[in-house]
Amino acid sequence: MRLHSAPGSGNSYKVRLLLGLLGTRYEIINYDIRGGETNSPEFLENVNPDGKLPVLELEDGTMLPESGAILLYLAQGTPYLPKQKLEWAQVLRWMFFEQYSLLPNLSRPRLWRRWEVEVTPQRKVELEQFFEQGYRALSVMERHLSDREFFVGDRPTVADVALYVYPSVAHEGGFDLESYAAVRAWLERVAALPGYVSLKPPG
Repeated sequence: MRLHSAPGSGNSYKVRLLLGLLGTRYEIINYDIRGGETNSPEFLENVNPDGKLPVLELEDGTMLPESGAILLYLAQGTPYLPKQKLEWAQVLRWMFFEQYSLLPNLSRPRLWRRWEVEVTPQRKVELEQFFEQGYRALSVMERHLSDREFFVGDRPTVADVALYVYPSVAHEGGFDLESYAAVRAWLERVAALPGYVSLKPPG
């Protein structure tokens, strides 16, 4: 398999993290998003017409975009995707939560800092909203983790993989997790899993 990815992308990292945890061998092809590589005619025609990453290229040449779809595809038949009906639904619940409540609010402040985006008066208002809603999402996670080690069942699932990424780099966007002890302990548990890979590879 080949993973079409961007080095600093949180969504790309989700897939790399699961591939590492599963011990799956793959080739990685990195793109420069800021340089416009994902909007080139070649990329749009051959990789993803939506111009987004990550995309998993399967052995038969099929291109599978969208991080959530890739995670579920890779997790099938592994301990990271429960077979029990309700637990399977709970995994989806938390993956949807990540996409709609967590990612939008934790990722944008980080992206603006990394890309040194000018904070106009309008963007300042938007940042305040991102922080308000981001801390609200973190509080939901904190309450859920107050009496459990992982999000679904008693072992890590693909839900933990999806949820892990943006809280783990939240400080890069200006978030402070000091008051979220359960979240911080969970981040440490995920980072201690066999096969764990970091967002920034050594060197």
